[in-house]
Amino acid sequence: MKRIAIVGAGQSGLQLGLGLLAAGYEVTMFSNRTGDDIRHGKVMSSQCMFHTSLQIERDLGLDHWASDCPTVDGIGLAVPHPEQKGAKAIEWSARLDGPARSVDQRLKIPAWMAEFEKRGGELVFKDAGIDELEACTRSHDLTLVASGKGEISKLFERDAHKSSFDKPQRALALTYVNGMTPRKPFSAVCFNLIPGVGEYFVFPALTTTGPCEIMVFEGVPGGPMDCWTDVKTPQEHLARSKWILDTFTPWEAERCKDIELTDDNGILAGRFAPTVRKPVATLPSGRKVLGLADVVVLNDPITGQGSNNAAKCADTYLKSILARGDGAADAAWMQQTFDRYWFGYAQWVTQWTNMLLTPPPPHVLKLLGTAGAIPPLASAFANGFDDPRTFFPWFADPVEADRYIDTCAATVAVAAAA
Repeated sequence: MKRIAIVGAGQSGLQLGLGLLAAGYEVTMFSNRTGDDIRHGKVMSSQCMFHTSLQIERDLGLDHWASDCPTVDGIGLAVPHPEQKGAKAIEWSARLDGPARSVDQRLKIPAWMAEFEKRGGELVFKDAGIDELEACTRSHDLTLVASGKGEISKLFERDAHKSSFDKPQRALALTYVNGMTPRKPFSAVCFNLIPGVGEYFVFPALTTTGPCEIMVFEGVPGGPMDCWTDVKTPQEHLARSKWILDTFTPWEAERCKDIELTDDNGILAGRFAPTVRKPVATLPSGRKVLGLADVVVLNDPITGQGSNNAAKCADTYLKSILARGDGAADAAWMQQTFDRYWFGYAQWVTQWTNMLLTPPPPHVLKLLGTAGAIPPLASAFANGFDDPRTFFPWFADPVEADRYIDTCAATVAVAAAA
C-alpha cells in the first residue's frame, strides 16, 4: 500500500491523512467544503478532547492551539434534589490527570487542511459519491470513508448486534457563549444529570472569536428539554438555552446572567440514532472500502467522546496500515483493522455511553452518590473520560461496583492513617 484515498476531511480523515503523509504515503483527500466554507459556517461539534487524544495530535505535530485554548482541568457532577428546588442531591468534582481542551473545528479543520496540502497531500473539493469511490478504488491501494453523510453513508450496513438503539435517544443542542462566570476553583466539564429530563454540561473552549464556553444540551425525547424545533433565530436559541438553566439547574443559571453568543453560527440543534455499522462496504463493482470513526461507530455525545473516538480510531488505523507494509488491503485485513479498534477500545466507549442514555441502575446511582465522599472514586470517574475502558468492570456490574467502592475507600483509610 502506497497510495491511499480518504473521503471526508474531519478530525479522523485529516489526522489519518497527515499521519500517512509523515510516513511517506501518497494521500488524496476529498472534502465537500473548503476551509473558508468551514471557517465561516456553523459549529459542528463540542469536540472536547482529553489527554490521550491530544497527545496523538501532539505526536503528529498538529496541536497548534495549546497556548491559546483554555484548559479543562477536571470533571464535575451535579444532580438536582428531587424535592428541594435549587438544591443538589449529588455534587462532586475531581481533577483530570492531564488537561483536556476543546478547539472549535471551524479553527482546526481549515488549519489542518492547509497543513495537509503543505505536507504534500492532494485535497479535492468535491462531494464524493459512488462514482468517485469507484474511481478511487481503481487508482489507490486503499480507500477509506470518513464522512457519514450522503449516499456513501448508506453503503455501510447497520450492525444490529452491536447497535443498542434504532432511534435518537436525545434531542441535542449546542450554544457557544461569551460572558459566563468561570467555574472555581478549577475549570471543568460541569455535568448536570437531570432525571427524566436530560443532561446539561458546559466547559471552556476556543472558538473563532477567542476563548468561550460551550453549552451542551441533551434532552430526553418528548420531555421538557426536547424544545428546539420551534426556535427560529440565534437569539431565540440563546433564550431557550437560558430558560432550560433557569428551570432545571439554577446554579448553572447563576453563571450565565451575562452570556451572549460568540457569533450567530455558534449554535446547533438536531438528533441522531447512535449506530454501529459494519466497517467494510462493497461498491457496485465489487471493490471494497473501509469506514472510519463516526461512519462505523457513532455514539451519542452524552459522554463527550466523539472527537476522542475519531482521534483514536485514526491512530489505530494508521498503525494497522503501517504494519501492513506492502501487503494488500483486502476485505479480511479491513475487518481486522476495524476489529482492533472495536474490541481494543470502541466497544467499551459504546457500552459506557449507552448506559448513560438509560435510567441508571441502583449500583450506578450508588457509585455516583458515593464518589463525593471518596476522592479516589471521583478521580476514577473523571479520568475515565480519557480512557473509558477503565470504567469496566466496576461501572457495569453491581458486585464489581461494591468491590471497587471498598477498594477506593480503603485507599482513603490507608492515606489517613499514614
